[in-house]
Amino acid sequence: MGPLAVTQILALISLTVALDNGLLKTPPMGWMAWERFRCDIDCKDDPENCISEDLFRDTADRLAEDGWKELGYEYIIVDDCWMSMLRDEHGRLQPEPSRFPGGIAKLARYIHDRGLKLGIYADMGTHTCMGFPGTTLDKIEIDAQTFASWGVDYLKFDGCYSNPVEQILGYPRMSKALNATGRPMAYSCSLPVYVGGLPPNVNYSFLGDICHLWRNYYDIQDSWDSVQGIIEWFSNNQDDLQPAAGPGRWNDPDMLIIGNFGLSVDQARSQMALWAIMAAPLIMSNDLRNLDNSARAILQNKVAIAINQDPMGIQGRRLLQEKNRIEVYWRPLSHSASALVFLSRRTDMPYLYHTSLAKLKYDAGNYEAYDVFTGSTVTGLNATTQLTFSINPSGVVMWYIYPEKQSRQRETLHYQNKKASQLTSHKAKPGHLTVL
Repeated sequence: MGPLAVTQILALISLTVALDNGLLKTPPMGWMAWERFRCDIDCKDDPENCISEDLFRDTADRLAEDGWKELGYEYIIVDDCWMSMLRDEHGRLQPEPSRFPGGIAKLARYIHDRGLKLGIYADMGTHTCMGFPGTTLDKIEIDAQTFASWGVDYLKFDGCYSNPVEQILGYPRMSKALNATGRPMAYSCSLPVYVGGLPPNVNYSFLGDICHLWRNYYDIQDSWDSVQGIIEWFSNNQDDLQPAAGPGRWNDPDMLIIGNFGLSVDQARSQMALWAIMAAPLIMSNDLRNLDNSARAILQNKVAIAINQDPMGIQGRRLLQEKNRIEVYWRPLSHSASALVFLSRRTDMPYLYHTSLAKLKYDAGNYEAYDVFTGSTVTGLNATTQLTFSINPSGVVMWYIYPEKQSRQRETLHYQNKKASQLTSHKAKPGHLTVL
């Protein structure tokens, strides 16, 4: 379908579909089943890893008890393969009873009782990507009402087994149907990835009016090559993608795979750093019951989370691609602060990189920098100070940079949570970093 046809269809859709329920003013944080657990439905021989209510209850316990919730990780999102192969006698989706004997409403109550939120998966098409019942155009309203009745807080709406016309009609129709339920639900749309991810086939201004976030590109896999491919695509197309993001409307490069099998510690830090710079959703897909300490430290890094959750919501950009295969990324933050990431695409050995803030277009003045992953503070910087640091292969150095005058007002960085939000000039989400 060409861009003209898309435009004509959009012109027919009422502007009343705008999804403005006040949610996701900062990127969502939480956990999703798909990348780590896929469509394992063999609960007989693999009960610990199959898609079942036990997996989501276990994960809720971990989020609530192991320090994740306090940092902002609040959504537990069920992905594909939760459904029965048949709708019920009223035409409603229903969970597979052998794997979800208590039903989704009971699972939602369990998750809500722990101060968390439940997300669920559906597909704009005849079938889900794994062959379970899809949501065709005539089923959108009943599915939205079903999810609301269960207490669902977040919908991921995929697009397998549908065509572009159905997608361009179905995604806004689901937005309107979610609004009509009266229950605030975050809405994740997969439309862009099915039509190439870029204008003119994707109208990001319109998409931002009907969805809170959207998948732009292919699914992430458990490998550094996959992470690099996603970073490269987003960076190469940042002029189209970066302006689309902001409070309540986010580009989604897919899940954090930190803690699985495909990334080294340096590569895991790189994913966390770049997702923070890109203002991306921080949705983990891993086994929180069996997470090593290095992965936990990266995913629970308060400053990286604070950068990601900055309330201005401006997506960062790639500034430089050096011939030495070092790349520099930058994001503006609240309180005249900013974040820099120096990413090594090298595979040989640690590389000594030389630069200055002036080279990166910083204004004249005095600065301090906090190294996000080492915890050290660099003082006495001005724009012309020559900087030299070592970057590991496929690793990063990540700095939080702020004007020195702020340091004189407070000598240390302060990490704000809800209980201490009165110290800030705005109500900060857990994990927000404020320099006073």
